[in-house]
Amino acid sequence: MSGIDECLLDVMRLPGARGAGIVDWTSGLALGAIGDSPNGDHEATAAEVAELARMAAEHRAFAPVDDGGHGPGGATGTGTEYRADGGTQSEPYPRSPAQPYPRPHPSPNPDPSPSPHSYPYEGVKALPVDDVIVTNRDSYHIVRFVRTTFDSSVFIHLWLGRDDGNLALARIRLGEMAERLVL
Repeated sequence: MSGIDECLLDVMRLPGARGAGIVDWTSGLALGAIGDSPNGDHEATAAEVAELARMAAEHRAFAPVDDGGHGPGGATGTGTEYRADGGTQSEPYPRSPAQPYPRPHPSPNPDPSPSPHSYPYEGVKALPVDDVIVTNRDSYHIVRFVRTTFDSSVFIHLWLGRDDGNLALARIRLGEMAERLVL
């Protein structure tokens, strides 16, 4: 388990890392930042990337689609509901396409050692996306959502150089770091 500063230092050890931040996507507030920023201001970058993260996290277009005859781009998807016993259950989303994704409300997890893939909220749907990747001519921006014990509104943002960075490795490592991060 690592805190914000240790996590950011680990992120910057990735080959090609130019800058990184840990951000609350509901407020756009940077909880921590390190390295360079694409526009020279970590706070402005955090606010801008939070808009992208919020769109991916709240809008149904980015949610997994159930394969029950609706196919890709279908109007109804399924949400994965995580239970306290570590199991999951898929259910139709109880909302229209214009409604934002519901914010989780924590409930205690009676299992002291949950599976690393379980969600710490009973009866709450997980965020529909794991990460978002934006590419441009010279770099990648990776937004990795972090599952937390109090809510799921935090992400790690990595600005990665395209020439010397490894996108696949960065994605894997960010996932590992997100699991270890303690806020």
